[in-house]
Amino acid sequence: MTAEAAPAWRLRGEFVMSCNCDWCPCAVSLGRARPTEGHCFSWFVFRFDEGRWDDDQDLGGLNLAVLLEVPGKMAEGNYTVGLYLDERSTEAQRRPLEQIFTGQAGGPPGWWRLVIAHYLGARVVPITYEADGPRRRVGIPKILEGKIEPEIGRDKTSPVRVSNMPYWMAPEITLARGTQSRLRDWGRNWDLSGRFADIADFDWRGP
Repeated sequence: MTAEAAPAWRLRGEFVMSCNCDWCPCAVSLGRARPTEGHCFSWFVFRFDEGRWDDDQDLGGLNLAVLLEVPGKMAEGNYTVGLYLDERSTEAQRRPLEQIFTGQAGGPPGWWRLVIAHYLGARVVPITYEADGPRRRVGIPKILEGKIEPEIGRDKTSPVRVSNMPYWMAPEITLARGTQSRLRDWGRNWDLSGRFADIADFDWRGP
């Protein structure tokens, strides 16, 4: 399916991201800056508070996770991507979600169809996404363990946020750390604990 042929869709909710950068420059630079380690190892977990594919397929209430590996600047491409689809989803829900998150259905992630060089496929797994005040806990049994803690600002109470960005994923992010961040799958064994993370609300429409 091409983006032009995709039906109208929407996904709205929240995501968390954890990566191997000390402080990730990608969102602010729109991928033009090199990751602080020269390459990107990262994972994302999405919570869909609302979702729709065409007029008859509800995608709300599900979670989804992404493994992302980039050898240099994000803008230069050559991505390796693997998807994790919620075991609560039906086959009719999994197909559009896979199309959206590989860029085939247009919208904000549509440019991924140009930069994904290696698609590892999609696994159907149980995915948890829990909020504890400003903290987030996410997980996939035997694959992903994530505890995300926001960075607190000068007032000693409020999280640090970067806003008014032209970042395609979200216009505002909360800066955070992955106090626990481990991913083990597809030949990878990443411990990103103590490195950069963020939390953001998103609202995407396509195609």
